[in-house]
Amino acid sequence: MANKQSAQKRIRSNARKRAVNQKSRSRTRSAVRGAREALDAPLADTSRPAVMAAVSALDKAAEKGVVHKNNAARRKSRLMKQLNALEKTGK
Repeated sequence: MANKQSAQKRIRSNARKRAVNQKSRSRTRSAVRGAREALDAPLADTSRPAVMAAVSALDKAAEKGVVHKNNAARRKSRLMKQLNALEKTGK
């Protein structure tokens, strides 16, 4: 345990921030997982809304600094690439 008052406060502050970031990261991961499952499913109708929800979650996480903006952009790009390929084939 830290001895200095400022170090103790920093530990409390980091714990609060970590909890908020974990919630955001969990929401983002769930949305991306849902989008991937929708893309793998035989019906393409559910894919677009799931991918758009994942894109929105990634944008929010990047805006809050939970994930790096380039990381979010790369993941969005890959999801959209899969969606476009699925829609092109007309499944």
